[in-house]
Amino acid sequence: MSPHTVDLDPPDTAESSATDEAAAARRSDAEKLMDVRASDIEPYIGLRYLSKLFRFMAIILVLLLIAEVITGLVNQGRAAIPTLLGEMSRLIVLAGLLWGTGDLAILLIDVGHDVRATRILLGRQIAHQVLDHAQEPPPARDREAAPHRRTGEITTR
Repeated sequence: MSPHTVDLDPPDTAESSATDEAAAARRSDAEKLMDVRASDIEPYIGLRYLSKLFRFMAIILVLLLIAEVITGLVNQGRAAIPTLLGEMSRLIVLAGLLWGTGDLAILLIDVGHDVRATRILLGRQIAHQVLDHAQEPPPARDREAAPHRRTGEITTR
């Protein structure tokens, strides 16, 4: 073999096959623990429709405001301006509140997505933690302290 040639064939030993089987079992356990539930990816359809409804109502109020201003100016001329200013301010504020409520519904959707993503990531971290600690032997200090507990000896350090 030349110094630049790499042997890609794995060694044929019982150890490597046992290791491969254990790794495959760990992967399947991890995949089961990290599955995403259907409720975690379910869309927020109701909030999206609610947002569109509030925005649609705000647009209708603005269109009604424009129609009211045109009708008032055509029918009464300049005499309608003081009355129209009060109506305009009230309708603009109401339309703004409706539009803002639609934006809040979209914000609630985004918050829900963040909560779901956090739940999924936290579940995956817990799964990794469980898998890692299930395979580790107990720390050395616990193994040293165990015989002293059985015999009833007290050690001071």
